[in-house]
Amino acid sequence: TLLSSLGLGTTLTFASSHWLLAWMGLEINTLAIIPLMAQHHHPRAVEATTKYFLTQATAAAMILFASTTNAWITGVWDMNNVSNPVASTMIIAALALKIGLAPMHFWMPEVLQGLNLLTGLVLSTWQKLAPLALIIQTAQAIDPLLLTALGLMSTLIGGWGGLNQTQLRKILAYSSIAHMGWMIIVLQYAPQLTLLALLTYIFMTSAAFLTLKASSATKIGTLATVWSKSPILTTTTALVLLSLGGLPPLTGFVPKWLILQELAKQSLPLVATVMALAALLSLYFYLRLCYAMTLTISPNTTTSTTPWRVQTTQASFPLALATVMALGLLPMT
Repeated sequence: TLLSSLGLGTTLTFASSHWLLAWMGLEINTLAIIPLMAQHHHPRAVEATTKYFLTQATAAAMILFASTTNAWITGVWDMNNVSNPVASTMIIAALALKIGLAPMHFWMPEVLQGLNLLTGLVLSTWQKLAPLALIIQTAQAIDPLLLTALGLMSTLIGGWGGLNQTQLRKILAYSSIAHMGWMIIVLQYAPQLTLLALLTYIFMTSAAFLTLKASSATKIGTLATVWSKSPILTTTTALVLLSLGGLPPLTGFVPKWLILQELAKQSLPLVATVMALAALLSLYFYLRLCYAMTLTISPNTTTSTTPWRVQTTQASFPLALATVMALGLLPMT
């Protein structure tokens, strides 16, 4: 029931051109994922669920308020007609809070850290779809400067925040913030690039989360002992992480390349430069994960407690598919 409601909520938001229906879809979506997040009854999970619920409820209330204001002033509930600047600014603020764009990103690492890896995967891929669909539909009515500022701040904070982390889920959360920034920055010039970035981001993040799930790793220290258990998976994971960082000839290079090209085309060289430098910040912590995972052979006495590993029951097909997609899609450019 919960999973079908999760799918239904997002689909409802996709299909609607009326603000009330879109809001309803977001609300169904939130209410469906809350029990999934809290199902382990771990105090951290419950705390994360509470934080998530509060942020999402706030954002949904803001969306409802903004769309009502817009309907009050213009007399229409249509999405492609948000002519009131106050309403459009409030809507983008609420949607940014929903997907965790900086400066509304503070809940994201905290919430992701409290969840298990599969729920975390759902949170960082599927839960981004509905708000992003709304952002794409209303992008034309939003102040371009605001969108650019959101995108730049997100990539910078996503890069800076991850530098000091040892928890893998927090690192992935900051990586998610940075990727969302890349999507938002190019939205007003080429929305199809936003969708392309979203697609590649979903593949790469799925591959990363499923790998961590297969080796049940949640800290950097654990990664150092993975190579002895599954050497080939370790090799592909290093490549997936470099793909997340955006190195050619891997998939992650596609959106960064095209977005920087588009920004240069729109004569925004300064923005493009800052984005490229912010990508370097992100690359640093992916490289750190790579280093811990593939370039260090841990001695017999590891400093971290080695987790007891049983044979995994996880289906290997989704992991294989996501990994292949995260490594080999560069030719589609």
